[in-house]
Amino acid sequence: MTLKDFYLKHYKKLFLIPLLLLILGFTEISITYKETGDLFHKDVTLQGGVSATVYTEKQFDNLEDEIKISLPSSDITVRELSEFGTDKQIGILIEATEVNDDELKAALAKITKLELNDNNYSSEQTGATLGESFYRQMLVAMLLAFLFMAIVVFITFRTIVPSLAVIFSAFTDIIMTIAVMDFFAIKLSTAGIAALLMLIGYSVDTDILITTKALRRKEEGGLFERMFDGMKTGLTMTFTSIAAVTVGYFVSNSTVIKEMFLIIIIGLIFDIIATYLNNAGLLMMYMRSKNE
Repeated sequence: MTLKDFYLKHYKKLFLIPLLLLILGFTEISITYKETGDLFHKDVTLQGGVSATVYTEKQFDNLEDEIKISLPSSDITVRELSEFGTDKQIGILIEATEVNDDELKAALAKITKLELNDNNYSSEQTGATLGESFYRQMLVAMLLAFLFMAIVVFITFRTIVPSLAVIFSAFTDIIMTIAVMDFFAIKLSTAGIAALLMLIGYSVDTDILITTKALRRKEEGGLFERMFDGMKTGLTMTFTSIAAVTVGYFVSNSTVIKEMFLIIIIGLIFDIIATYLNNAGLLMMYMRSKNE
């Protein structure tokens, strides 16, 4: 049995896989919300706090734990900064919530025994109110992105079921990506929210491709042949994007770029499932119900 035959025979059963994943995603997000009061783990740019960089090649074992002991009320994250193209450490990035710059700097100086000054230390502080404002604005931006995406899709296809399939597929991508971030307790920053907005565009692109093939390219052959042709093109686009972003993730030393690329990689993997098992399956059922 070929891949085409398998899909054609079982597409209704395969349609249930994205639905099951979506239920699991909502469950994980609900658990995170119950534990933290937020839909996802926020970093200092969304929560408020201090992001400090210590430029040193000296390595410190258990630095994160020691800072937590010194600042027990603060949520601490410590990451090493490496030189581009090598694993050589050039510095340490420390993110701390519910603390000011002076408190964090004093704790670091005491623990590391380094004389911190303008040459080897820099910091950026975000107030809790400003961080919360960023958070609300980013959520509004995502809601508006979905709203305008829905309007454009409905105007383009003028058919309810295929349009809802496109929107639902993009929604599944976002929910599952956030759920994975929650499961691994990966903190999301303003850059991460921007990556989620980019992910909406990636998702809609492949969904609209196969929807256009199904609804508007009837002269190009039977329904499944048209959709399968769209699947090949869409999968080529998606795998190319995953390959490029994966290389960028491992090559880059920027924590911001790494976060954005990681989110896009996770989202594109789920986009394959949502687009070709969910959206494509729903289109097959819809078009066959109309005998097209």
